[in-house]
Amino acid sequence: MHNMTTPALQVSLNGKRLDTQATTLQALLLDQGYALQGAFACAINSTFVPRAQWPERRLQADDRIDVITPIAGG
Repeated sequence: MHNMTTPALQVSLNGKRLDTQATTLQALLLDQGYALQGAFACAINSTFVPRAQWPERRLQADDRIDVITPIAGG
């Protein structure tokens, strides 16, 4: 019998390669321990993704995800 689990996607998160079972941006953020109510923004392949789109923004192999957090005390 074949195992029906989703094959892992390989993506880049803040420059670090990782394999993930997450299929959406929001799922990836949760998997990586980000608090969704936190102050940060996300871009995929250098394109800003509005927070409202995180739950449905599908990930694809080799996507480059950048999580941008504010710098305290600037």
